[in-house]
Amino acid sequence: MKIVKDAIAGTLESSDLQVKVSPQKQLEIVIHSDVIHQFGDQITIIVEDTLKKLGLTEGLIIIEDKGALDCVIKARVEVAVLRGSEVNELNWRTLK
Repeated sequence: MKIVKDAIAGTLESSDLQVKVSPQKQLEIVIHSDVIHQFGDQITIIVEDTLKKLGLTEGLIIIEDKGALDCVIKARVEVAVLRGSEVNELNWRTLK
């Protein structure tokens, strides 16, 4: 999967996060979080795991976290990447 256009998912509300994706030659993940000192490693693991399942190897991923749960982080990353990649058919089994 490859990001071909800018896309966004999520909000900056409490307990949510906003994910912005942009085309870029190498994969770069930038995480800003209100709870980065407590949960930064866990957030990074979830984001990297989700991107790996989607088969994403390049692109700029910017995350503004406001204390979201793991399932919300995963869902927002998936939506932003899918919007940015213009996927017409999706293999739902890869997103489990």
